[in-house]
Amino acid sequence: MRVKLNHTEGIFPMPVLMIATYNDDGSVNVMNAAWGTMQERGTVALNLTESHKTVKNIKARKAFTVSIADAAHVVEADYFGVVSGNKETKKFEKSGLTADKAEKVDAPVVNEFPLCLECEFIEYQNNEFGVGVIGKVVNITADEGVMVDGKLDISLVDAIAFDPYTHGYYRVTERVGEAFSDGLQLK
Repeated sequence: MRVKLNHTEGIFPMPVLMIATYNDDGSVNVMNAAWGTMQERGTVALNLTESHKTVKNIKARKAFTVSIADAAHVVEADYFGVVSGNKETKKFEKSGLTADKAEKVDAPVVNEFPLCLECEFIEYQNNEFGVGVIGKVVNITADEGVMVDGKLDISLVDAIAFDPYTHGYYRVTERVGEAFSDGLQLK
């Protein structure tokens, strides 16, 4: 038997994405965005409204970075979601994290998050069925600590996911199968 649930705003799991930009004064701004995904290979889609300081910064600088939040920094990641850059001008400084300029775009890379996509702003879409920032991924970097034999080991990233039903964060680390392979057993 199935149980009817209340309508919620998402599908579990939702990524915990850290969107980083520069403010007008060159200071770092980061926001937590669970409503984001790859639109296609090399294109990021973030469902963000224009009221966000981050969206204003993206439009002004034509760039942003997307980092994958990890379990070691869940407090900071959540802070970036509960405090608005429109109201707190020292938001990033209060987090205690550090950032360097991205290699390919005019946006910061938060050093403590292990995986980062550097994106060029393509367009802002605002229509009846969606609102959001579209960006082209132009560079991807990873901390050396999440690399094994020259390849990214996603279990070492220790990524977290957001549960919109209970408002919890969960680790996404255990590999349970092989994509494009396991299902062939049923062929």
